[in-house]
Amino acid sequence: MTMADADSRIPSRARVVIIGGGIIGTSIAYHLGHLGWTDVVLLERDRLTSGTTWHAAGLMTCFGSLSETSMSMRQYTRDLYSRLEAETGQSTGFRPVGFIEVAADEGRLEEYRRVAAFNRHVGLEVEEISPAEIASMFPLAETADLLAGFHVPGDGRVNPVDATMALAKGARMQGVRLLEGVTVERVMTQGTRVVGVETDVGDIECEYIVNCAGMWARQLGERNGVTIPLQAAEHYYLITEPMDGVDSTLPVLEDPSRHGYYREEGGGLMVGLFEPVCAPWSVGGVPDDFSFGQISPDWDRMTPYVERAMSRVPATFDAGVRTFFCGPESFTPDLAPLVGEAPNLDGYFVAAGMNSVGILTGGGLGRIVAQWIVDGRPDVDVTGFTIDRMADYQLAPRYRAERTVETLGMVYAPHYPGRSMATARGIRRSPLHTYLQQQGAYFRDVSGWEGSDWFAGEGVAPDPGGLTWGRPAWFDTWAAEHRAIREGVGIMDMSFMSCFSVTGPDAGPFLDHLSTNRVDGDPGVITYTQWLNDAGTIETDLTVTKREDGTFLVVASDTAHGHVGAWLRRHTAAYDVAVTDVTSGISQINVQGPRSRELLQSVTSVDLSNEAFPFRAARTIDVGHARVLCARITYLGELGYELHVPTELAVHVYETLIEAGSRVGLQHVGLKALASLRLEKGYRDYGHDIDNTDNVIETGLAFTVDWEHDFIGRHALRRLKDAGPPSRRLVQVLLEDPEPMLHHAEIVLRDGVPVGDVRAGSYGHTLGGAVGLAMIELDEPITSDVLAASTWEVDVAGRRVPARVSLRPLYDPANDRIRA
Repeated sequence: MTMADADSRIPSRARVVIIGGGIIGTSIAYHLGHLGWTDVVLLERDRLTSGTTWHAAGLMTCFGSLSETSMSMRQYTRDLYSRLEAETGQSTGFRPVGFIEVAADEGRLEEYRRVAAFNRHVGLEVEEISPAEIASMFPLAETADLLAGFHVPGDGRVNPVDATMALAKGARMQGVRLLEGVTVERVMTQGTRVVGVETDVGDIECEYIVNCAGMWARQLGERNGVTIPLQAAEHYYLITEPMDGVDSTLPVLEDPSRHGYYREEGGGLMVGLFEPVCAPWSVGGVPDDFSFGQISPDWDRMTPYVERAMSRVPATFDAGVRTFFCGPESFTPDLAPLVGEAPNLDGYFVAAGMNSVGILTGGGLGRIVAQWIVDGRPDVDVTGFTIDRMADYQLAPRYRAERTVETLGMVYAPHYPGRSMATARGIRRSPLHTYLQQQGAYFRDVSGWEGSDWFAGEGVAPDPGGLTWGRPAWFDTWAAEHRAIREGVGIMDMSFMSCFSVTGPDAGPFLDHLSTNRVDGDPGVITYTQWLNDAGTIETDLTVTKREDGTFLVVASDTAHGHVGAWLRRHTAAYDVAVTDVTSGISQINVQGPRSRELLQSVTSVDLSNEAFPFRAARTIDVGHARVLCARITYLGELGYELHVPTELAVHVYETLIEAGSRVGLQHVGLKALASLRLEKGYRDYGHDIDNTDNVIETGLAFTVDWEHDFIGRHALRRLKDAGPPSRRLVQVLLEDPEPMLHHAEIVLRDGVPVGDVRAGSYGHTLGGAVGLAMIELDEPITSDVLAASTWEVDVAGRRVPARVSLRPLYDPANDRIRA
């Protein structure tokens, strides 16, 4: 217990216990110390950097992400590594030798141009360079087949061990204790709250633990029922003998088309790989003593990939190989980190699953997690990273093994819009799956569910064609489904939606307390509402249906399932309520479009006239031989109904609707049309175009607030309201040229100056151009008059496209169609 001896003995109590002494654990310790939380203990069962940190390649590159949070983590980390030595006296080994990302095909060129525009917008210096300029900066590279490169002069490399030690020293300088040679056996709990840790040398009481155990995080989490579906995989790099033309000033080069990255190491070249088909390692569990271990390389499997990577720098074939290294890296099912408080256990934080970018994001992630623990909420958008998005089935060994084969390769795969994971599929299926398959459904992964994206037609096998940044091969099919909702009637399977039953004497007051809108009104009404935190920012958006006094149904998106369940659980203490996850027991079938009333009326005895069944009505009706909850509500901007059907009755209800639908031209409609329809109408989607950093005023959702009742976040929101019109607003954007496509992160310009970016984009088949929702920020309050007096453009892969920008929906702004 080397460092334990140096720090005296193990304490009996600490406010926070961090488990794991790699780059992430030491970063969190460092940042907690700087926030004034010094009653913190970091426990490392072996020595600092053991696991994966010690053998990391040490790239410090910021270029490449279309996530503002990811970019902020990378940029902060780079800055931190550059200044830690001045603070601690310990070098991080950071050298800003520059970084070049090369594009060898048109798809990657478009991707990197989009990335470059976004990266510049968030403050990264990046320039597009020619193949000749690449050759001048990295003379050993073969450039004849390259189209362009993207150069970041401030990026470079870092020593992972030195960076970890600098963070550790900085943490100790703040009073944080770091103990090596101490093994955490289990996390102690009382009810649903962390109360301490049991170690091999004694117990420590604590309020919070942070699981930073890296590739062991899953195994530690399972002891407390915390779902952390990490899987280790083989990761390879080789280091050549010293080579002519290679010195310490050589920039880092990355060529995803050859699966390789290249940097100087000891006068030779390190050639690292992210091959498209990888090998999971130790699926049954990582051995406890595998601290600084290596994996025997599989030459037969890797030789083709190694040769392809080396072909970008042909001189490597003639250089001797000094080291051929294989070590484990852990990956998550969706290639995003696992961060935040466990949904089932208060005080249990997770910071793991960095997917080989732990070194280049470690500083920023440590800052975020430390701030989250201290303030009780994160200060950046974490909707794509939170641990509560994971599901228990993802712990299954077969699932982890199959999915990881694909995820490592996704690091360097082209990131085309709409690409869905192909491995470990078919796990969650609605009762209608086979029927939709017969209609030519093209399925994509929707939080593990098989969701119908679009339909090729009855008996036709869907052919998606090649992935593209432009119009997909099935664009006309998508347009027809879109028009079916706008002009006729469509049916959609939405069984992946999250459903919670909330019952009991206090159910109404409880949900009113959570909701910005008043949901405990008359029975038989569905209400769209937001749930906020104490700071007045959004935790989720959803609907609450009051069926009768004391009986409610909460419906949220698939991605919000874990978060909504945890939010409900964490606020029940003062209320006599029961919360039940009924997602598996309810299938949601939506009937939408101008002829939806005509169709539904033909299969029910209940009067669905506007007078008898108005907008927002929610009542039990009969459909064929079944009784279902019918809510007159829409997410598409037309007259429509959502049917919440007991799962065992779903097929019967579907067949009844299909039979009757033949008389009104009923068409199957997929999720691609859902996106285009809702974005034409300007409907928001939490986790895509609104997030936990936003409030309802700037996102145009103030209409969901009933100021006459008390709810979480009301006082903070009132202060924002009283401050007047915000200078930051979510706006609708429509391109005036019908050809370009909007996807995500395109830059919005006002009078030629970048002022924001598109958070979600699609194609408005009714409006006649690409449409999206963008967050913009000006130096004055944003009003309709200000928008109208400005000239607007959107940067689409380097091309500026004229656009319309509006605070009101560009489609049916008066909501006449949904109330028809």
